[in-house]
Amino acid sequence: MVGGSPKNAAEGSWFHPAGRRDPGTPRLADMTEANITGEPAGETALLQELAEHHHVAITFNGWDGTRREVSDETLKKVLGALGVATATREDLSQSLASARLQGWHQTLPGAVVVREHRSRTVPVHLPAGVHADVRIVLEDGSRRELEWPAVPGEELDVDGTLTGRTLIPLPEDLPLGWHRLEVTAGQRQAGTVLVVTPERLTTTAGLDRHRAWGLMAQLYSVRSSRSWGIGDLGDLADLAALSGGRHGAGFLLTNPLHAAEPVPPVEPSPYLPTTRRFFNPLYIRVEDIPEYGYLPGADRARVEEAARTFGAANHSAEKLDRNATYAAKLAALELIFAVPRSIARQQQFERFCTLEGKGLQDFALWCALSEKVPADDPQSQQIASPDSEWVREHRSAFTERSRFHQWLQWICDQQLETAQSAARSAGMEIGIVHDLAVGVHPAGADAWILRPVLAPGVSVGAPPDMFNQQGQDWSQPPWHPRRLADAGYLPYRDMLRTILRHAGGIRVDHILGLFRLWWIPQGSGPGDGAYVHFDHEALIGILVLEAQRAGAVVIGEDLGVFEPWVQEYLAERGVLGTSILWFEHGDAGPRPPAEYRKGALTSVNTHDLPPTAGYLAGEHVDLRESLGLLNRPVEEERAADAAARESVLELVRSAGLLPAGASGTDNVQQSVEALHSFILQSPSVLIGVALADAVGERRTQNQPGTGDEYPNWRIPLCGPDGKAVLLDDLPSNERFNSLADLLRDAI
Repeated sequence: MVGGSPKNAAEGSWFHPAGRRDPGTPRLADMTEANITGEPAGETALLQELAEHHHVAITFNGWDGTRREVSDETLKKVLGALGVATATREDLSQSLASARLQGWHQTLPGAVVVREHRSRTVPVHLPAGVHADVRIVLEDGSRRELEWPAVPGEELDVDGTLTGRTLIPLPEDLPLGWHRLEVTAGQRQAGTVLVVTPERLTTTAGLDRHRAWGLMAQLYSVRSSRSWGIGDLGDLADLAALSGGRHGAGFLLTNPLHAAEPVPPVEPSPYLPTTRRFFNPLYIRVEDIPEYGYLPGADRARVEEAARTFGAANHSAEKLDRNATYAAKLAALELIFAVPRSIARQQQFERFCTLEGKGLQDFALWCALSEKVPADDPQSQQIASPDSEWVREHRSAFTERSRFHQWLQWICDQQLETAQSAARSAGMEIGIVHDLAVGVHPAGADAWILRPVLAPGVSVGAPPDMFNQQGQDWSQPPWHPRRLADAGYLPYRDMLRTILRHAGGIRVDHILGLFRLWWIPQGSGPGDGAYVHFDHEALIGILVLEAQRAGAVVIGEDLGVFEPWVQEYLAERGVLGTSILWFEHGDAGPRPPAEYRKGALTSVNTHDLPPTAGYLAGEHVDLRESLGLLNRPVEEERAADAAARESVLELVRSAGLLPAGASGTDNVQQSVEALHSFILQSPSVLIGVALADAVGERRTQNQPGTGDEYPNWRIPLCGPDGKAVLLDDLPSNERFNSLADLLRDAI
């Protein structure tokens, strides 16, 4: 279906870019390439039909609106990543025949995800004429027996066996949760995950009556007198307490806190983690661990000396040094880990390990192995997965070190709980909002643990657009849609549960990736990719279910190129969108704030742009020009950018929020507050304020499309004078207090 939300999709079907029938329908199964049209189809036609069966789009709209075809070479590579043979014409024909039979080889689908209170049938495939006992085992252990339909279903010869497809109606009163659908036919048994998801996430209902504002902060850059040169979870708790208790903020959105490499050097980008499920021990506040107080004298002196040494870096405006801080913290944490825990504390640790189960065990093992065997070591080929022979034989040798990494995650979990408790105690309705990255490092823990459900040979990114005219390759392996479904979506669920355990909300970066992702074959440029569609009913449904259970709001970063129905669908499911002042345009130019979406987090800017002070000065154009990221002369880019900014400022002036003729740069603080007053006129239920804007910072945190060319994610929080701003300074910072109080009084 194209152009609308598929509200009651056919059994087992996904949204399909070309609007074709479900690939498993039996009428297609008998077709050959000759009898479709009467003549043999060309290879390109076969390839394109095969791509559509596997939910790979054969065309896409460029940022300029031009419809473009995906090349045959790209389609073959993307299909290859999905495990589909395309090398020869015979391969194409055989793969197409197999695709047309998709589903008929399985007794039950890999997973069934439905919405509550909706009618739905599930296909069961058994030898023709065979009846089966069908039951649902609910999450609480109770059972519901289902009736086998009296009317026979469709039949089809599948590899020499006459097979019947019977559609089993599901009860409409199933409770929310993770259940199991089971089928027994004689000696034949099959089962699948059955997930019942909310029609709509209800956690935002209170925002309709009283909207909220909150800070958006890059935690690593927010340092206090107690930090070790990098912001930590203690700082997160204090920033939440300050903004919530003194200024009436309802939430605090932080950058992704996902784990990076287990030892230095570590990847600076929080959006390229080794795992999305577990957290980065770099953010641990060492002194807040209870066992710290029981360190022997000499060990405590060592930790205190490290704290003094790295505490001095808090006042530096130079590039952040994660590696030095992390090395020092690990040394201190190893000393604390050796301190015996009380009976109660040990029991808490054991319960945490039991709760996180095999996922935590495998992650901790990967950390221990990575410390000993670098990715470029030839021996790394022997440890390609948690189930490799070498790993099975040597796992016990890493038990103690793995235990240390499990303990680190427990400490992160406790300090995250403390931060959320501090936020709620300060009066925040929502509290800490975590950020979920799009994907993971190709050589990281998730790529190792979840290899069976990730697609090889491709990475995700974005095609060229107005702000990144060469496109982007994020070097992250995507979920394999079919294999993830066959795994019952459990890896996805477990990731969400861990993140949401101590969260009041979750921001999903590039939530459009739950509908489709731009896959780039290895060796190709960002522009030579194709969109692969996912089962958004399943992925969004599970996201909404887990957020509902956690009592959390969901914010989707839905910027970029997307089909018009996507935002409507997200709103229908209770997922908030994202609005950025500079990107809110209609056909007639900048959109007045009254026309903004109500169900959205609205802010003036985003971390991929300079803070407002720098943006008003056009520094993003200068930066992109210096890095060679422009596809047109810099004079044209500057003129177009200046005109776009001026069109927004003219609206602000016409609203009486800036004096006539004000340029935006003559009084930066006045302009920043005026722009925030402007978005406050929108109906949006959440208003976000970048901490960088609140203190007058000018430097960009991240320039998309760059690596070491720019110090992305390594810029400490500073003021307009270029000097470091500490968390301790905020209560007396006039600029911060003025903007924060403006939001408090308006909300």
